[in-house]
Amino acid sequence: MIYTVTFNPAVDYVVHTDDIAVGGVNRAKSEKIYFGGKGINVSMVLSELGVKSKALGFVAGFTGDAIEKGVAEKGVETDFVRLENGFSRINMKIKSGSEAESCTETELNAQGPKIDDKALGELFERLDKLSDGDTIILAGSIPDSMPADIYEKILERLQNKKIKAVVDATKNLLMNVLKYKPFLIKPNNHELGEMFGVTLKTNEEIAVYAQKLKDMGARNVLISMAGDGALLLDENGKTHVCGVCRGTVKNSVGAGDSMVAGFVAGSAQGDYEYALKLGTAAGGATAFSDGLAEKALIDELLKQL
Repeated sequence: MIYTVTFNPAVDYVVHTDDIAVGGVNRAKSEKIYFGGKGINVSMVLSELGVKSKALGFVAGFTGDAIEKGVAEKGVETDFVRLENGFSRINMKIKSGSEAESCTETELNAQGPKIDDKALGELFERLDKLSDGDTIILAGSIPDSMPADIYEKILERLQNKKIKAVVDATKNLLMNVLKYKPFLIKPNNHELGEMFGVTLKTNEEIAVYAQKLKDMGARNVLISMAGDGALLLDENGKTHVCGVCRGTVKNSVGAGDSMVAGFVAGSAQGDYEYALKLGTAAGGATAFSDGLAEKALIDELLKQL
């Protein structure tokens, strides 16, 4: 079973408007609601690809009820810890402008509820149920109310089991878990450069520093490079490079999470070249959609690679 962990799920309220009048009344031309958070995004794209997963994390209040119901309706099993106080956050995504090419995205992301020691203990109880052969996916930032080393604590707790860990995080949050030999890490090229205090301009330079992360413990290192595609150093010592899919970008939320989902789904049989292509197609399908990737578009884009 694949488990995803989302510490701070959200209701994403996406509104399209004409040019924003600051300080005035603005009216929406259209609006949509999505349920997300990085781990949840991974679970929902996995579901599109026919791969089962269970979404773990924390929810609270009426928005937590909506998240739990919405995720379940997408075919994802959930086992969230319910917090006694507060409510799961609502994030505002305002897309303003009359033309798609000149559309401006403005985001207002809420803080979310406080996660106390009791709730954290309940999450650990759920994680203790993982067994050999399972996969855990840890993605995103950590709320201020949680220990800064929570990723390390989770992987330390699971280190005596044969579990594949996927970590999509940045800087020290990622560097500090490499000692637990995660199955996959996915920084982008800019984040990779920040980790080592360098500016990376070529695939050759990126590969050199991706190899450093492998040397520090990561089994597979996937580097997303926006319009330049993606580069993978796999656990068999091979380097793979994949270009980008062709399409019109509509959405910047969840593309990286979709790439993780596609890679995890595609790597089930150990074919890392295919996994990279499926991850690239899934990421592109989200970028070219209003919401998360759907299977029909993923399959269509996969033919380009």
